[in-house]
Amino acid sequence: MEYLNTEFLFSALSIVLIDILLGGDNALVIAMAVKSLPPKERKIGILAGAGSAVVLRIIFTFFAARLLEIHYVKFAGGLLILWIAVKLLTDDSEDHAAGSGAKTLWRAMWLILVADLTMSIDNILAVAAASKGSVALLIFGLGLSIPFVVFTSGLLARLLDRFPILIYIGSAILGRVGGDMMITDPWVHKQLQPSQAMEIGVQVFFAVAVLIVGKLLARRKPL
Repeated sequence: MEYLNTEFLFSALSIVLIDILLGGDNALVIAMAVKSLPPKERKIGILAGAGSAVVLRIIFTFFAARLLEIHYVKFAGGLLILWIAVKLLTDDSEDHAAGSGAKTLWRAMWLILVADLTMSIDNILAVAAASKGSVALLIFGLGLSIPFVVFTSGLLARLLDRFPILIYIGSAILGRVGGDMMITDPWVHKQLQPSQAMEIGVQVFFAVAVLIVGKLLARRKPL
């Protein structure tokens, strides 16, 4: 009667909330990456992006905890996220300058894959912890992320079409995520022993820095 006891149901609810709260960053990257693609390729990009995210989570589930203990892994991941945030921002400027979508499906898929590779580990650890050793719950959590990321990515992509200003908000959010990964890297944390205020300050700094660097690089691109 494992599936009917209170602890099991509470763990399942926890996993649903984790997927909603932590899966949003992945959905945001996918939406921003496919924003400039034609409708047909956009659907392919969203489905393939969500699928790759889940495959990576399944693979990483077996050694994610050890990965996060290795020095510089999260720091390098944070740098990659910052690069992706700036790249998406400058790509958006290119699209407006060219008057049409400038990105290809393969280019969008590459950005999604790199982002999923670096952003999925925390989600995996949270789901694994909430599942408390239950394989059924772990599979439930990983499987649930597929429809959630697909739905959220499609919704965000449509919102980005309607409200272009959201591309800047999205880039700033990714900047915050990158800053958070860097400041919480085991080696950095050991050296700096940052306070909560310092961690928040680093997140804000990189959120703003992404916007500034992205705009400066966009201005240097020929129209």
